[in-house]
Amino acid sequence: MILETLKPQVSAIISNQDLDKNERLLKICELLDKNIEYYNWVGFYFRNGKKEELLLGPYVGAPTDHTVIPFGKGICGQVAVSNENFVVPDVAAQDNYIACSITVKAEIVVPIFVNGENIGQIDIDSNTPDPFTDADECFLEFVCTQVATML
Repeated sequence: MILETLKPQVSAIISNQDLDKNERLLKICELLDKNIEYYNWVGFYFRNGKKEELLLGPYVGAPTDHTVIPFGKGICGQVAVSNENFVVPDVAAQDNYIACSITVKAEIVVPIFVNGENIGQIDIDSNTPDPFTDADECFLEFVCTQVATML
């Protein structure tokens, strides 16, 4: 499966000391966007210090107005509170969904933990209905664990 073949590339990006943190995060976004057909927007959000809000980090995809997301709002904001993965097969069925684009059909958000604290997350939007599998979730947990090593 393509996800397994991307793991060594993710690790190589993380360990590339020639790039700063944001450059490495952007390279991961580019890698996932380019290689996984149904990943149509790939980005990172990080907690804004001690404030209960997320700030948009590096991403690839259509521009978004959602550069600051309060905890509890939208899928990303809910993950910031729950500390759990959130897979949304159909965004239209979610009451608390923040629409980024009318083309988005599904979303997956996986938190990033550093020393047991949720400090951010990876957010993937898909224009394909219900594309995310357990393999995607496991792969994105791997990505987040790798990202945590450089934060």
